[in-house]
Amino acid sequence: MSEQPRGARRWWIYQKERFPLLAHGPLILAFSLCALCFSSLLRGADHFPAVPAILVAFFSSLISFLHLRLADEFKDYEEDARYRPYRAVPRGLVSLRELGILWAVTGLIQVALAAALNIRLIPLLLITWLYLGLMSREFFCKAWLKAHPFTYMWTHMFIMPLIDFYATACDWLMVSDRPPQGLMWFVVVSFLNGFIIEIGRKIRAPHDEEHGVETYSFLWGRVGAVGAWLLAMGLTYSFAVVAALRIHFMPPVALLLGLVLAVAIFTGLCFLRQPRSGKAFETLSGIWTLCLYLMLGVIPLLWKLLA
Repeated sequence: MSEQPRGARRWWIYQKERFPLLAHGPLILAFSLCALCFSSLLRGADHFPAVPAILVAFFSSLISFLHLRLADEFKDYEEDARYRPYRAVPRGLVSLRELGILWAVTGLIQVALAAALNIRLIPLLLITWLYLGLMSREFFCKAWLKAHPFTYMWTHMFIMPLIDFYATACDWLMVSDRPPQGLMWFVVVSFLNGFIIEIGRKIRAPHDEEHGVETYSFLWGRVGAVGAWLLAMGLTYSFAVVAALRIHFMPPVALLLGLVLAVAIFTGLCFLRQPRSGKAFETLSGIWTLCLYLMLGVIPLLWKLLA
């Protein structure tokens, strides 16, 4: 085994490979800002979310998504060591013990952020932790879940609305004990959008499939995987339009997301005819997510305030 980099360079390489901040950061910022702004719009607020709420929602969300990556490192270690020895942990760049320490330290940061903004956020944070803990143990039925890929996926996607709901609470919990009416539409959109991201990053052309790696194009075939991705996008589009109705911003949301959906359909059909690379699905999933969250929160609130 070749000598591994030392010091801070190891962690720079790790984040670049496994949790690239330049790629994930803008999406998570849009995600957390949208959660705050959508909640503010439902409440009829006449100002942009306060800076402390933005910082807590963003960094808490960022850490939550980091924890999802760390959970994968632990639960997939044996498979990675067997089939993907080039990954950071199997090749010795970082150890599981170091990742466990990182998990604990960043968890304490989440608690400190919650306590600094509003102590009542902590129970909601603990609920998210509890579900993530169950996920990391595969709900104590790993073999059964592995044999049922769709159930495996939706049980793991349920963490998305929990993270999203926590981010919205950084707004509404400051002024009320209850979330504003209509917030659940947005939470459902977040849940469904998780399927787009998850399926989109695991669609590959036949020549890019790896032995032992259970992509959706391998499990369901190219037609099934592309069809599932487009179905998730169509469902997300439908619920996003309903959510946009609650904040009186339906036409722009329907138009922009409709255009991205049309591009997605065209991309899927081209891939089925000539599967060159599945990278386009991951890229389009990211573009869709960025447009979705900007159009459901940030842009309509700015439009309202500037009108």
